[in-house]
Amino acid sequence: MKKTSTKLADGRELLYYDLRDDTVRDAVDRRPLDAITTASEIRHDPLLGDAVAIASHRQGRTYHPPADECPLCPSADGRQSEIPDSDYEVVVFENRFPSLAGDSGRCEVVCFTSDHDASFADLTEERAALVLAAWTDRTAELAAMPQVEQVFCFENRGAEIGVTLAHPHGQIYAYPFTTPRTALMQRSAAAHRARTGRNLFDDVVARERADSVRVVLQGEHWIAFVPYAAHWPYEIHLHPIRRVPDLRALDEAARAELPQIYLELLRRFDRIFGEGRPPTPYVAAWHQAPFRTEGRDEFGLHLELFTVRRTSGKLKYLAGSESGMSVFVNDVPPEAAARRLREVAS
Repeated sequence: MKKTSTKLADGRELLYYDLRDDTVRDAVDRRPLDAITTASEIRHDPLLGDAVAIASHRQGRTYHPPADECPLCPSADGRQSEIPDSDYEVVVFENRFPSLAGDSGRCEVVCFTSDHDASFADLTEERAALVLAAWTDRTAELAAMPQVEQVFCFENRGAEIGVTLAHPHGQIYAYPFTTPRTALMQRSAAAHRARTGRNLFDDVVARERADSVRVVLQGEHWIAFVPYAAHWPYEIHLHPIRRVPDLRALDEAARAELPQIYLELLRRFDRIFGEGRPPTPYVAAWHQAPFRTEGRDEFGLHLELFTVRRTSGKLKYLAGSESGMSVFVNDVPPEAAARRLREVAS
């Protein structure tokens, strides 16, 4: 892999990731961009103990542009975009409309391919491995920033999720604190260790491997299953069988197998509701351990993949119980969801 760092016209960092070491990336961003001004602020809720990012400048961000004005496509035919080159493989750049900035963290955009009409599931295993390498590299680079406590790599796909740019892309959030979901998992892991003397993530994986009824896919180094208490109608958790705290710690064998496993899961998601249906909207979220908190070694890296669609043409809305009390009600039994995801194997 070759990484090339450059700057956009307003000073934001842009990184090209290429498979070939001899690839040259010297295109210049010639847009007359104004300097970035952000108003990102972290406020803490005294009742819940969590944090909220206030980012009023995001009201002006690009919203559902036509395909010929997509800011994530390469610059071509006289039209300048966020990517100065006329083609690319994988690109990462600082978000022009970040939720987190400066001492409040950092937000980056990850473009998986220059093909506007593709999806992550359309990538080759080699290209998916390049995205994995970019996620890993960004995790390492952002971890070195003193204001960053946790790195979150994720993809939102589909208008139902709230995506405003149709081009296949994901994001990376570098938080200046441990997120509430992660802190809750760490507390659960600490309590499990105190009660049993064992690691919680190891025990969860061992339980699903032994039971097997909720297992969707298993390789030599990875296992994917619908969790016992799934929150969403179709939800998969993907764990390395050898527990590690973050992407940086994966060994070469696990790293080599991941693209095949991950692409198969995404392709199955697109077949859940039948051929010819609109692509399944989803969130794909990598849970990594915070960098400087107690219990880091107890945490287990894993991917959470879920869709808000519960059946063809119907969505799972977060209404009173979910939004008001954080108590999910799931209409699809996890065992039935796992069975369906096994049925749609390619």
